Amino acid sequence: MKKATHLASIAALFVGLAACQSGANSGQQLVLPEGDATAGQEAFVSLECTACHTVSGLDLPAAEEMGPVTMLLGGNVSKVKSYNELVTSVINPSHKLARNLFKQEIAQNGESIMPVYNDVMTVTQLIDIVAFLDSRYEVVKRPSYRYPVYTY
Repeated sequence: MKKATHLASIAALFVGLAACQSGANSGQQLVLPEGDATAGQEAFVSLECTACHTVSGLDLPAAEEMGPVTMLLGGNVSKVKSYNELVTSVINPSHKLARNLFKQEIAQNGESIMPVYNDVMTVTQLIDIVAFLDSRYEVVKRPSYRYPVYTY
């Protein structure tokens, strides 16, 4: 029994040291297991994300009660959100609010009106939803403009 307690203490020490060395804002990447986009779509619908979100190119079943505004996710973008940004957007919706004309409709007192699902959603659902959303974005190059060369 003492050996098991000793091993547990050593493991806790290593975890503590790793946490101290990495720091809260160390820039380390979040690494989660690979998700299942199909299961993520199912979780997206079952958690009623469709009350406030549509997904580009998909006709998903609507939620029983619709939210005050519908935000489009996915589609053609010039810069796709990183995996970490997608995870953060799901688990901490107030972290970064959209800067657009809907800002007054998606926030109250500086906080997102999106419910926090952290006590409802499983980690597997989170991973699968992020895999689903990530698969719906397509990065396209913006048209470039060739400026004329002027000689003086």
